[in-house]
Amino acid sequence: MNKGFIFDLNGTIIDDMQFHTEAWHQIMTEKLGASISMDEVKQEMYGKNQEVLVRVFGEGKFSDEEMEKISHQKEEIYQDSFRPHLKLIHGLDVFLEKAYQKNIPMAIGSAAIMFNIDFILDGLDLHKYFPHAVSADDVKKSKPDPETFTMAAERIGVKPENCIVFEDNPNGVKAAWNAGMKSVVITTMHTIEEFEGLPGILKFIEDYTDPWLEELVK
Repeated sequence: MNKGFIFDLNGTIIDDMQFHTEAWHQIMTEKLGASISMDEVKQEMYGKNQEVLVRVFGEGKFSDEEMEKISHQKEEIYQDSFRPHLKLIHGLDVFLEKAYQKNIPMAIGSAAIMFNIDFILDGLDLHKYFPHAVSADDVKKSKPDPETFTMAAERIGVKPENCIVFEDNPNGVKAAWNAGMKSVVITTMHTIEEFEGLPGILKFIEDYTDPWLEELVK
């Protein structure tokens, strides 16, 4: 079987979601005047940056150009704070190399903008593992819409039903299922209970040292 792996980025390849939460909270409260808690930011922080702004501030509050500028400012805050902590989630370096040696094609499928995807791929020298990346810039609809993952499968030349998605977010699991794919969930940001009732989950893992993963790269 021609098997493929598709990885979400934030919280799945690197454990950085707290840094995103803090960056959003900072820009929303200090620059945009919102009265919002860190926990509330965490609940709203999914999908494209523009979608986050619309959920929090309402439709029409900012122009497309203003949202683009705010998005870039937020990512600069995030990158500056996370850069000293930039590293793969434990065990992922070994897992990626095993998959690479088995010629398993891999891609990134993320709601992040390419500015952030490149920050990770360049900073951790991951381009050999991920020659393809689908970003927020590539799709019309964010997860749980399947477009991110179906586009990634097309780019690596693997049928959706033969792709395994690595995710940390319930919306990502829904997107994978909507794309005809099954998921492995890493519990960096969400508890197992938050995925209750969602279909297609093969396994919950804490990191990539889980022995069960050996079965995927045989």
